[in-house]
Amino acid sequence: MELSRPSVGFDELATLRRIALEGGLPGETKLSCASLASQLDVSTQTVSRRLQRLESAGLLTRETVSDGQWVALTDEGEQALRTEYQAYRRLFEPASSVDLHGTVTSGMGEGRHYISLPGYVEQFEARLGYEPFPGTLNLDLDEESVRRRAALSSIDPVPIDAWEDEERTYGPAGCYPATLSVGDRSYERAHAIVPERTHHDEDQLEVIAPVKLRDEFDLEDGDTIDVAVGGRE
Repeated sequence: MELSRPSVGFDELATLRRIALEGGLPGETKLSCASLASQLDVSTQTVSRRLQRLESAGLLTRETVSDGQWVALTDEGEQALRTEYQAYRRLFEPASSVDLHGTVTSGMGEGRHYISLPGYVEQFEARLGYEPFPGTLNLDLDEESVRRRAALSSIDPVPIDAWEDEERTYGPAGCYPATLSVGDRSYERAHAIVPERTHHDEDQLEVIAPVKLRDEFDLEDGDTIDVAVGGRE
């Protein structure tokens, strides 16, 4: 049985941030618990416990040597700091567009089913101003876009509420205004839809529009497309 990793709090994140500033992102940096404790104004025992917790949570790696230890943030550690960064951006900076790049891929057909349900269609028409084509454009995001995707937390989506019928309850979703571009052609009346419950990973993005986007751009699986998410009312 796979054991869950422990969660970390504000104190551990502050320690992670200090390590990153000291050279632990990117690459690794050599430090001692005493020097880190001095910078954080805590005891060496406290720093040691925080490092152990960060390591157990998979946010950093450590290698102990005779005069200290080599420490580096993992990909998960970098993502934890990016999430904090986006939260502060949301407080102090106006929302702007997030530029993503993806490759067209075939979905499992779930998008066609769900966005055609009446409880969603009514909300799309009222809040987005159109009834979507019955199907989503599915994109596999490249590595850089997966990192940028965290910036969506600084943009307020158009909310699509949960609803229910006689058989089950259907979950909520957020719709982000999106402009799609292929070469010198663009299409603005689209939305990236992010369900609260989804089978897709962070490296996949679904886009809806009142037209069939594959036909709009003559797209096939494997074609690439740019998506600017947000940045317009």
